[in-house]
Amino acid sequence: MHYARGKVLGGTSGRNYMVYQRPTTDTFQEWADMVDDQSYAIDGFLPFFEKSMNFTPPNMNLRPSNSTPNFDDSVVGNGNGPLSVTYSNFATAFGTWATKAFEQIGMPGIDGFMSGKLLGNAWTASTVNAQNMNRESSETSFLRAALGHPDYTIYPLTLAKKIVFNGNKKATGVMVDTEGFNYLLSARKEVIVSAGVFGSPQLLLVSGVGPEKTLQSLNIPVVADRPGVGQGMQDHVFYGVSYRVNGPTFSALGNDPEFAAEQARLFDESASGIYTSTGVEVLGWEKTPDELRTNWSNRTKAALAAYPADWPELEYISIAALLGNFQDSRHTDPQDGFNYASLAVTLGAPRSRGSVTITSPDTAVHPQINPNFLTDQTDIDVMIAGFKRAREFFSSSAMQSIVIGDEYFPGASVQTDARSRKLSAKISTPSGTRLARAPWARAVTRTLSSTLRPASWAWMAYALSICPPSLSFLPDTLSP
Repeated sequence: MHYARGKVLGGTSGRNYMVYQRPTTDTFQEWADMVDDQSYAIDGFLPFFEKSMNFTPPNMNLRPSNSTPNFDDSVVGNGNGPLSVTYSNFATAFGTWATKAFEQIGMPGIDGFMSGKLLGNAWTASTVNAQNMNRESSETSFLRAALGHPDYTIYPLTLAKKIVFNGNKKATGVMVDTEGFNYLLSARKEVIVSAGVFGSPQLLLVSGVGPEKTLQSLNIPVVADRPGVGQGMQDHVFYGVSYRVNGPTFSALGNDPEFAAEQARLFDESASGIYTSTGVEVLGWEKTPDELRTNWSNRTKAALAAYPADWPELEYISIAALLGNFQDSRHTDPQDGFNYASLAVTLGAPRSRGSVTITSPDTAVHPQINPNFLTDQTDIDVMIAGFKRAREFFSSSAMQSIVIGDEYFPGASVQTDARSRKLSAKISTPSGTRLARAPWARAVTRTLSSTLRPASWAWMAYALSICPPSLSFLPDTLSP
């Protein structure tokens, strides 16, 4: 299995689907209760979300009139933040019918996904530049804004090799490699580790922070025996159903060279047309309907009951393209003259847990990743329910107005639960690899803004701060 990473400034925000949304009210409250700090409740977070963004309302002069997104204008800030958030200047007919189909199967329309509510359906906002419709990333927004400060220096083509600790277990610097040249970057105050869900635990491990047995097997001196490092990885399986549909989708770009050329011209000249779309249009979120829970075990029901009341168990993503299974080239768009569209399904409350470890003390050697997908029966139960719901979506009267023929993928022959399980792939939003138990949860969740006080880490290593995404739980905004 290939786990891609964004090896650019801005990290994986340079290659994601650009969906912008926020966790739910109860999610933040659970977080606040977990760390015993009510400033982590949603009312404490919203001002920072608003401050960070530069929101532009949808341009309805370019979007179809029946594709007007609803959003809560009380939570979008004053437009002065570095991150541009807006809506695509294009919408497909499939997207407009998707909103109706969601409502028909029980997911009502809501005012977007920014104000602490997710259950329902809405057009999704995206992290794109409202002026030219180009991708926004952590680099184009936050990093560029920070580079005007004299204290910031970028070391390109440089790999962190090891965190250096003194005899008192204080982090004093980082050994790095720039195209074969090794040298030490010394820290005046602290070292902040922000190497991602795989790179951060790898860097901790090669530096001597992690399970003692693993470190000793690789002759790495133990700075702190912390079994939780690299444990608790969680990600979401990603699967769905595809049909041929009336109306242009991204399939038309491969079917019709003239259409593709015209759309490229529109994008270049007026930031309009299909190329302004991220491909993700309407999202739906829900708890699994009661009628699909009847055969679940008490264990599955209890596991899901532990989540906040407004935490979704399933997310549905309308995609104006053929989804397939991401693993077989036979399931890519056949460019046969038809337009394809899909409803992708992801698990919103995954219970299976994987791990990240190392096989070498050298960070140039990839870490060993075990996502451990679908090893918890709860995930299997919810996945199968989501597959059935995707078929209900396409069976709705709204979808029947636009689909052509029978189910294209995976096809009507897929009826058993066992065959349904084989259709899944990862969505590549892993998290949770620098913790395993409550003490880690409490410490790591305090590092959201990379401002953890050194004293908070006295149990591990002094003057070392660690950034997300290794939180104690994966927030319910799982869309990449």
